Amino acid sequence: MKETKPLDLICLGRAAVDLYGHQVGSRLEDMGSFAKYLGGSSGNIAYGTARMGLKSAMLTRVGDEHMGRFVREELAHAGVDVSHVVTDKERLTALVILGIKDRDTFPLIFYRNDCADMAVDSADFDPEFIASSRALLITGTHFSTEQTYRTSKTAIEYAKAAGTKVILDIDYRPVLWGLTTLGDGETRFISNEGVSRHLQTILPDLDLVVGTEEEVHIAGGSTDTLEALRKIRELTDATIVLKLGAQGCTVLDGEIPASEDDFEVHTGVRVDVLNVLGAGDAFMSGFLRGWLNDASHAQSCAYANACGALVVSRHGCAPAIPSAEELDDYLARAESIPRPDLDTRLNYLHRVTTQRSPQQWDDLCILAFDHRKQLFDMAREEGADVARIPYLKQLLVKATERGSAHLGSSQVGVLIDDTYGQAALNDVTGRGWWIARPVELPSSRPIELEGGRSIGSRLTQWPKEHIVKCLVFYHPDDEISLRQAQERQVMELYAACAEAGNELLLEIIPPRDTKNDAKNDAKNSDDLFIATMKRFYNLGVYPDWWKLPPQTPAAWQRIGELLNARAPHCRGVVMLGLDAPVEELKKGIMDSAGVEVCKGFAVGRTIFGKPSRLWLRGDYDDEQLIHAVLDNYLALVDAWQMRQRSL
Repeated sequence: MKETKPLDLICLGRAAVDLYGHQVGSRLEDMGSFAKYLGGSSGNIAYGTARMGLKSAMLTRVGDEHMGRFVREELAHAGVDVSHVVTDKERLTALVILGIKDRDTFPLIFYRNDCADMAVDSADFDPEFIASSRALLITGTHFSTEQTYRTSKTAIEYAKAAGTKVILDIDYRPVLWGLTTLGDGETRFISNEGVSRHLQTILPDLDLVVGTEEEVHIAGGSTDTLEALRKIRELTDATIVLKLGAQGCTVLDGEIPASEDDFEVHTGVRVDVLNVLGAGDAFMSGFLRGWLNDASHAQSCAYANACGALVVSRHGCAPAIPSAEELDDYLARAESIPRPDLDTRLNYLHRVTTQRSPQQWDDLCILAFDHRKQLFDMAREEGADVARIPYLKQLLVKATERGSAHLGSSQVGVLIDDTYGQAALNDVTGRGWWIARPVELPSSRPIELEGGRSIGSRLTQWPKEHIVKCLVFYHPDDEISLRQAQERQVMELYAACAEAGNELLLEIIPPRDTKNDAKNDAKNSDDLFIATMKRFYNLGVYPDWWKLPPQTPAAWQRIGELLNARAPHCRGVVMLGLDAPVEELKKGIMDSAGVEVCKGFAVGRTIFGKPSRLWLRGDYDDEQLIHAVLDNYLALVDAWQMRQRSL
């Protein structure tokens, strides 16, 4: 099947937004909050196959509104080609509200009345686009109306002419065929001769058909599985994949066996089921990873069953689908993982390979002004009203914004608190900047978090693009009760970030009372940071980012080796300033030359300290402050870019 085509798969069909109830065990009537995910079977499969490493594209429509933009962006973030996700200015993006009541009850309501994806039209694509893919997948709902049937048939005609394989995911939802009341989205099967006859007009054109037993019943027009399969086989030579729930699946290429006992069943690993919704889309994504790469049926089914097993153990549909790396890790250990949702390594791989933004940050010039205590003290020293600090932070955003125009290929970033900087955070959020914000209570040791210990509830109010920054004054030789208190808080914070989906930046600064042998300060400092990072890794804490003071060239080399060995998915290290002189920081920047894990600098008071004091004193107006901060910022940018040119 491998051909020289730019795409592996085009998915035509539903693309929606799922609003998933947070409270497991509740009726939809009692849900208090919802998570927003990409939804729609075709959208989920495009998304899932992209995670599997396939080159997938989505062919659908979305509304000209926020949810439509969300669907497009989510698909693009996963690597899906969205060039044929058409914006429909007359219709809204479809919504689904759903929940998890118990192991067998999953209430859901489809809001799809005249929705955008059901208006997809043959004018939205051409023969060349369909021919650019090795396969075309269409889900059953898009044969349910005259409009979508006609459009789907046109796509199939183009595919047949181009030698593109045609796949049907039966995806039978009686409510979407008008067979139930509007509020009954949960019912999975209602026998209907009209639907069966309609679907059978598609079967002769197919190369692959995938469905559950109930879906095979509707396609074959019989509630006897063997009889339904024989009817399908009369109409098509396609490979038939019959999903058998917890038993696994079987693949039928030729004549239908005389008995179900003759099926070659490819079994999966049994797991505790949380949520069956979306498992079929994950199954299809895994199966296509194998089938489109000419794998054996056994291997394709192993991928499919494992994907389904992972998704039924998690909350959500599309976001629960694993990456290829995660899937391979699971398959290697599946027999020992009855609860994938509780497996530390698997959850880590899922987070770092699927939940993080795909944005690559390799060349960062970050202005850090998350300072709270320092600016409070500065204002008091200068006799200024501390109420001016929030406006000061907005001026620092303006300085950063002007600086960004001079960065060239470098990337702009900010570190801002929400104590004085909420308005500044609001200014920068959504611009595509690197953004981090602190959670620690300034100067606390052992570390305490602002707003109390319930960090998880606090993070629910944060945008996902905001990185959680936590400064820890830490030394491996601290008195044991102090060290354990610090470590316990960091472990709790890491768990909260993993749950919330925000990245974690851990900033390590040795406490001021650390005593070193004067003759060996540099070596001791090198050993301190390596030992600290190893300690947190040993505790199961894997920050997405580290923030460290300037290091010696030898220390940078050791840090790079440590990250490559223990945390290859770590985003990297950014260098802090500690109010050091500019020339000292320039040397620190150059000492990191050639070290790939050092991704940039995150410096504050060296850049804004003196100008801010003069502004608070009244010696600088707003423009003078901005110009002075900009000059200092660009001086470090120049040093960083010189370092980059030396690589």
